[in-house]
Order: sequence, then structure tokens, then C-alpha cells
Amino acid sequence: MSSLLSANNINKSFSLEDRVIHVLKNISLTIEPAEFVAIMGKSGSGKSTLISILAGLDTPDSGQVFLANEEISNLSEDALALKRQADISFVFQSFHLIPTLTVAENIGFPLKLSGNHSEETVNELLQKVELMHRRNSFPHQLSGGEKQRTAIARALITQPKILFADEPTGNLDEKNAESILQILIDLQQEFNTALVIVTHDPALAKIANRTINIVDGFVV
Repeated sequence: MSSLLSANNINKSFSLEDRVIHVLKNISLTIEPAEFVAIMGKSGSGKSTLISILAGLDTPDSGQVFLANEEISNLSEDALALKRQADISFVFQSFHLIPTLTVAENIGFPLKLSGNHSEETVNELLQKVELMHRRNSFPHQLSGGEKQRTAIARALITQPKILFADEPTGNLDEKNAESILQILIDLQQEFNTALVIVTHDPALAKIANRTINIVDGFVV
């Protein structure tokens, strides 16, 4: 079985004043269909930059990223947007909900963009993330846990091939974090979606199928 996603010799650097900082150095890795992978490393090790490149939110200086055998690292921004809309989703630590839309409207937004909006599908996701009672609430009326559950439902409503999550529980207390992770993992398994999470949490890494450690821009 071929890998769902593969990265070959990814390099990325940034200029800072008179210095060039090499963030990623010859990174190669694969993600299998429906696999749950944790990416770990110290702050500044390049974890977030890596998953931004893998998800098509950023481009490498050199190297290639393939999703389902199609290279995405050389696509135009318009083509990448279509690819993200169909096959790739992202959950951010800071939620990134649309403040003028209700919970239900935020969750259904990706379907509206693709012209496939379904109120039934939205309601199913609302029930799965236990937010039916909040369907008409706006983001400023929600707790942190409710915001992240909304973001997770929005990310999964298109049933993407792969979901990236960058420290999805970083802004939550321990109880909410455990609840959010359980919902995320349950839905990932139900939808057969590959899940790649950047985390500092060793307990989370233990329940992943595999852990990738990044140290000073290298996979170790």
C-alpha cells in the first residue's frame, strides 16, 4: 500500500536580521492512510513549520511533498486551496473561528465553499461534538473547549484524507484537553482520516500509532 503523504528532503530557512536560520534540514517522512502520528520536539525545533508545509499552508525552500501520489509542494495557491478544501484540514491552537458566524455556520462553512452544504451533515457533527445546544451561539459566547470542538467539527465535516492539528489543546485546561483529544481521536477513527498532531504531551504521544521527533530541524 502506498503512503498517503510523503515528504522528501524538505528544507526551510528564514532570514532574521543578518542571519539565516535553517529551521528544517533534509526532512523525509511518510504518513499512512488513517494513521495517527504525533510530532514532538522543543519550542523552535521546526514542528509547526513542518506541518504547515505538509498541509500546503507554506512552501519548502527545496524538497517535495506528495499527497496520494500527487505533488502538492509545487501547486499554485489556487490549486492548493482546492486541495485543502477537498483532502486536507487543519486545527489550530487558537481556533480561527469566523466571529460573525454561529457555531452551526462555522462548522458548515467548508461545505458552503464547495457548494455541497447539508444541514443534516452539520447537525450530525454538532451531535458528535456535543454542541447541539450551542448551534446558534457565536464564538465570543463559547468557552475555549467549545471553540475547539467547533473547530474540530469544521475540520472534519468534509471527511478529509488527512487532518493536521497544531497543539490543539495548548489553550485549554487539563480536563477540557482530555475531552477534546478523545473527541478528536474518536472522529478520526470514525472517518478513517489520518491524524498528525504537533504536541509537547508525552501522554498523547504514547497513544499515537507513531511518534516523529524533531531536534534542531532534523528527524531523529
